[in-house]
Amino acid sequence: MNRQLSGFRAWMWQRVSAVYLALYIAYVLLRLVVSPPVDHDALVAWMGGLPMWLATAAFLVMLLLHAWVGVRDVVLDYLKPAPLRLLVLLAVQAFLLACGLWALAVLVKLL
Repeated sequence: MNRQLSGFRAWMWQRVSAVYLALYIAYVLLRLVVSPPVDHDALVAWMGGLPMWLATAAFLVMLLLHAWVGVRDVVLDYLKPAPLRLLVLLAVQAFLLACGLWALAVLVKLL
């Protein structure tokens, strides 16, 4: 059986992205509880540092990928008319692309 046709790749991306999202959220929450920033400037300096900036960029990519795979699977499973399925998938892609561009603009301001 072809892995691409079996859904294995989508399943694996869903799991990998979920693990990264969980680890990132746990780290950020732990860091904020153990050593909270004293003011806004300290928070911006922490988030704007290269390691945290890259981790946050990866988090956003994984979040968008996780959302896409999940919504795509639900749409493919439950929407049977092909034109409606295509329309919904295009709308979801446009929405996720807009969210990604907005998040990129916010991240660029942190540098």
